[in-house]
Amino acid sequence: MSGAVLPVGRGARLLRNPGFLVGAFIVGACAVLAVLAPWIVPYDPFAIDLNRRVVPPAFMEGGSLQNLLGTDQLGRDYLSRLIYGARISMLIGVLTVITSGIIGTTLGVLGGFYGGRVDDAVVFAITTRLSIPAVLVALAVAALRGSSLMLVILVLGLLLWDRFAVVARSTTMQIRNLDYVAAAWCAGVSRWWVLTREVLPNIATHLAVVATLEMALAILLEAALSFLGLGVPAPLPSWGLMISEAKDYMFFSPWVIVIPGMALFVLVLGVNLLGDALRDMMGTDLSR
Repeated sequence: MSGAVLPVGRGARLLRNPGFLVGAFIVGACAVLAVLAPWIVPYDPFAIDLNRRVVPPAFMEGGSLQNLLGTDQLGRDYLSRLIYGARISMLIGVLTVITSGIIGTTLGVLGGFYGGRVDDAVVFAITTRLSIPAVLVALAVAALRGSSLMLVILVLGLLLWDRFAVVARSTTMQIRNLDYVAAAWCAGVSRWWVLTREVLPNIATHLAVVATLEMALAILLEAALSFLGLGVPAPLPSWGLMISEAKDYMFFSPWVIVIPGMALFVLVLGVNLLGDALRDMMGTDLSR
């Protein structure tokens, strides 16, 4: 009864979109590095060698092929820590999107489908969330509870659900009055069937766009928290923490900040390119 989630024509246009291809390559490469990190890193990212502190990358004067991207202030191999940093960023981005997506989609679909007092309660929850500065709340929770990888994921997941709720609510309100939903009601199916078989599959592409935007935001927020010392705890190789640890050397060895900074920039760029390509394909405006 339901319409196709991703029509063939749209899928073909998506594959011809250069932004989508570039974004998919960047995100795919980071995902592969994150999964295969234990087997492809040249050194232990936590191993300290004080005799090789702040060694420049191999392409700079004084560098060595022994450490292609040099070493940090404790002599740890920068390439190994950069690859493991991709694992941290991808893990936080994906788990945050899953957590916030479940919360926001559930609230949005229920509010848009049932309307009335249920919708009023959902709108109130969304308005309350939008009135709360996410960054300040994350900083306060991290400062009170201490830095932890799971705490960062939980806090970000509980703070970034509002866009999912807004999009799910608005699209559900449009879909609930369409012909194939009316046909499902006439066939005598349950509300659960309508929600899971008719509504959710037809808002999935809209939510996929939101997921890319929220993933990029989660990665940046984690980097910001780690830079301030309230995110991923040391010695985990978060890119934000690598930038924070290297700030004292930025004037004498700028590459210690440039390398993780560029990695963070490229990953967020790739995720945003994916989101922009999906949004352009659907002609969807998700601004708020």
